[in-house]
Amino acid sequence: MTAGNDAVIEARDVSLTFQTADGPVHALKDVNLTINRGDFVSFIGPSGCGKTTLLRSIAALEYPTGGTLTVNGMTPDEARQKRAYGYVFQAAGLYPWRTIAGNIRLPLEIMGYSRAEQKDRVERVLELVELSGFGKKYPWQLSGGMQQRASIARALAFDADILLMDEPFGALDEIVRDRLNEEVLKLWARTEKTIGFVTHSIPEAVYLSTKIVVMSPRPGRITDIIDSPLPKERPLEIRDSRDFIEIAHRVRDGLRAGHGDGV
Repeated sequence: MTAGNDAVIEARDVSLTFQTADGPVHALKDVNLTINRGDFVSFIGPSGCGKTTLLRSIAALEYPTGGTLTVNGMTPDEARQKRAYGYVFQAAGLYPWRTIAGNIRLPLEIMGYSRAEQKDRVERVLELVELSGFGKKYPWQLSGGMQQRASIARALAFDADILLMDEPFGALDEIVRDRLNEEVLKLWARTEKTIGFVTHSIPEAVYLSTKIVVMSPRPGRITDIIDSPLPKERPLEIRDSRDFIEIAHRVRDGLRAGHGDGV
């Protein structure tokens, strides 16, 4: 796949240390990364390696203690205020007393969109994630996979250029996960958004990404950045191809090397 040449997210020597009662925790160390417009970037590494911390830093939910991090040439805080990104968490996080449409509408209400605009946007994103006709249902009436699609729709509702996804399919079974992986690729192709995606799954990272960022155990460092040679059209069967298997081996080798450096 080819992505745009415009840098959307830039990290330069980014470090982040949490101060705790048990002493400092070094979550990130000297992270350097450029994400271009239209990239689909997966972050993969062992638990506690800082991949979610990096994603949250991009979203101004955490704040680096060293280095510089910019989003669209601004600080993450400035980018957040300009609604530069939508964020999808590990759990769908839908309010049970609101319908699916009501959950998707919530950020639009907060942002002050008119009722007519809210209605149009909710209908559009429901169609985009293949949930048309489910707007009046409540979260408990939907499967886990459908709830996650609703969560993605909520993040897309205000049409941010950047979509940040923190292991959204980790709790789902393999069949549902495969289906949603296919749908996310279709969504990315239709919207041309820049996507940052945290995962623990090597096949998922390889299948989805234009770029795979391999991270080491704490303190989180980037051990490898892999630009994918896979074509834009990716049926699930591509996972049996030589290119796919070679990338997966490189990711696995990077994880092993990083773990060896971190112990």
